Amino acid sequence: MPRILVIDDQADVRAMIAILLRVQRFEVIEASNAAEALAAFEASPCDLAIVDIFLDGRSGVDVILAMRARVPRFPIVAISGITALDFLPGSADLADVVGLQKPFRPNQLQQAIDAALGSVMHTMAAAG
Repeated sequence: MPRILVIDDQADVRAMIAILLRVQRFEVIEASNAAEALAAFEASPCDLAIVDIFLDGRSGVDVILAMRARVPRFPIVAISGITALDFLPGSADLADVVGLQKPFRPNQLQQAIDAALGSVMHTMAAAG
């Protein structure tokens, strides 16, 4: 069963995402802040992370960069309630991060997950 780490400081958003993922047969690990997220990431292998860009106390981009420093090309879906998804810096480390604007529908979340996982597989095949 694929494991997804869901990082969002809003409990209701985190719970909604977790429910959608569990219905799709994903195992879900939840974190409400950057420290919890990075501890969970280190403690238990995950297949993908869903990261809110605007977390209390620390940027989601910082969390993404910390994960990618440990596991390059780790699949990530970045979520945000801001209208434009151009908040991700243009660095090569973030080029394959999939952005998803809140609020989103369940099928949009699944498409973003598929895109993030597919992007990583494509990058690995091209490098191999």
